[in-house]
Amino acid sequence: MLSKIFSGAIVGLDAQIIEVEVETSYGLPRFTLVGLPDKSVEESKERVGAAIKSSGFQAPNSQPIKVLVGLAPADLKKEGSIYDLPIALGFLAANQQVSFRFQNRMFAGELSLDGKLRPIKGSLSFALLAKEKGFTELFLPKANAKEAAIIAGIKVIGAESLNEVIHHLIGRKTIPAAKASQKDLTEQPVYSVDIGWIKGQEYAKRALEIAAAGGHNLIMQGPPGTGKTLLAQALPSILPRLNFEEALEVTKIYSVAGLLPKDKNILSERPCRAPHHTASEAALIGGGNPPRPGEITLAHRGVLFMDEFPEFHRDALESMRQPLEEGSIAILRSRQKLNLPARFMLVAAANPCPCGYYRDPERLCRCSPSQIAKYNRKLSGPLMDRFDLFIHVPQLKYEQLIEPDNEGASDKIREKVHAARQIQQTRYQEENIFTNGEMRIPHIKRFCQLDAKSQGFLKKFVDSGRLSMRGYHRLLKTGRTIADLEGSENIGFEHLSEALSYRLREETAI
Repeated sequence: MLSKIFSGAIVGLDAQIIEVEVETSYGLPRFTLVGLPDKSVEESKERVGAAIKSSGFQAPNSQPIKVLVGLAPADLKKEGSIYDLPIALGFLAANQQVSFRFQNRMFAGELSLDGKLRPIKGSLSFALLAKEKGFTELFLPKANAKEAAIIAGIKVIGAESLNEVIHHLIGRKTIPAAKASQKDLTEQPVYSVDIGWIKGQEYAKRALEIAAAGGHNLIMQGPPGTGKTLLAQALPSILPRLNFEEALEVTKIYSVAGLLPKDKNILSERPCRAPHHTASEAALIGGGNPPRPGEITLAHRGVLFMDEFPEFHRDALESMRQPLEEGSIAILRSRQKLNLPARFMLVAAANPCPCGYYRDPERLCRCSPSQIAKYNRKLSGPLMDRFDLFIHVPQLKYEQLIEPDNEGASDKIREKVHAARQIQQTRYQEENIFTNGEMRIPHIKRFCQLDAKSQGFLKKFVDSGRLSMRGYHRLLKTGRTIADLEGSENIGFEHLSEALSYRLREETAI
C-alpha cells in the first residue's frame, strides 16, 4: 500500500516542500530510501525502526515486507534527521497499522530510539512554508513548537513522542496548539557595556550614534589601548530593538543555523558578531558543503565587529565588498544557488601600523616603512570606500581617565537613535528598506536633496578627486542620518559638513 506524508527541506534559509512517499509490499525484508538522501537520512531507517518498536507497533524488520521510501523532488539533496517522523508515520499508514487524515498537515522531527522527538533546526522556516502553501497544521517536536507558533494563521502542534502524535491523529488524545509568546520583544535587555563608562572619546561616541541611527559602516583607527574595542562593545547598548519584521528575519537565520537560544522564541536584540581575525573566507561570507550562513548573514540587521581589521586574510576582506554594497550574498555551487541576506553594519578597528604607534606624538614607532606599507596593503581602496565614517581614537590624558562615569548615557543616546529610526521607518514604509544606510541611488535622489550652498561645497571635493562617486552617495546618506537625529526634514549645510568631517581620511589614517 502507498501513503504520502508532507514534510520540508531547508534550502539556504527557506524551506521547500518534500513529499515522503512510503510503499510496502510482501517479500524479502528490505528498507530502501531513494531521493538523494545523505548519510544522516540513510540512517533514519534504523532510528525509525527502533522508535516504531518502542512505541508499541510492528517495526519494518519484524515483518516479511519490502519498504520503499521516496523523497520527492528526487533531484534535491536531502540532509538531516527531520524526516524521521514523516517516514515513521508514512510506514505505519502504508502498513495499515494506523489510519489518519494527512491532507493539509505537515510533519518534521527527529526520533530517538525510544520514540521521543528531538529538537530540529529551522522550525520557523517550516512554519512560514506551511502558511504559504495552505497547510492548516504543522507537527513539530515540543521544544520547537513555540518558536514556530510566532507565525499567525497556522496551527502548530508540539509533541513529545511518536506515540503522542499518533494518538492526536487518530483522535485518542488532543494536543493543544502551541501559543506564541512575544514577551522577548518587550523585555528590557541587560547590556554588558554602557557607553557612559567610556571616558572621553566624545568624537567617537558621536560617530557611533550616527552609525547606529542610520546603519552606517564605521572604522576606528588609533594606538593600542585607547578604547576602540570597548566602543564597539558599547554599540549594542545604543541600538534600537528589532521591530517584528526584522525580528522574524533574524530569528529565521539563527533557527536554521541552530543558534537560537533555548529560552527565546524570537530574537529582539540586534545580533552583534565578532569573528576572530583568523576566520576564513567561507566562515565570513558563508559556504561549505552543504552551504551554511557565514558571519555576515548571522550579523544581518545588526553589527559585524572586526577587531584588528588589517590582520584578516586579504581574500576574506575583499570577498565582503559586494555584500557591503548589495546587502546580500549569492553562494554558487554546482547544484544550487543560494541568496542569503547580509544587511549589517560593519564596525572595524585597526592600528596604524604593526606596533600601533605610527605618528604617535608620545610613543616611538618601531616599524619600518615597508612593514607599515605591507600592513596597510591588505585594505584596498574599494574596500575602504565602503565605509561611511572614519574616526581617529587618540590616547587619553589622566584627567579624562578619572572623570566620573556618565551612568545611563546609553539610554539617552538610544532614545535619540530610536527616534531617528522611527523617522526612517515612516519615510521608507513603501520602499522595502529600513534605514538610510540601505538607500539606493533612486532613494538618494528622492530623499537627499541639497540646497545651492551645499552643492557648491561638495563640488570642490568631488572635482578634486577626494570624493569618489560611491563616497559622494555615502556622504549624502550620512548627512540624511544626521538631519534625522536633529529632527530636520531637509539636509542642511551643517549636517553635510559634519558628515564630511567623518568621511575624509587624514594622512595618518589607514
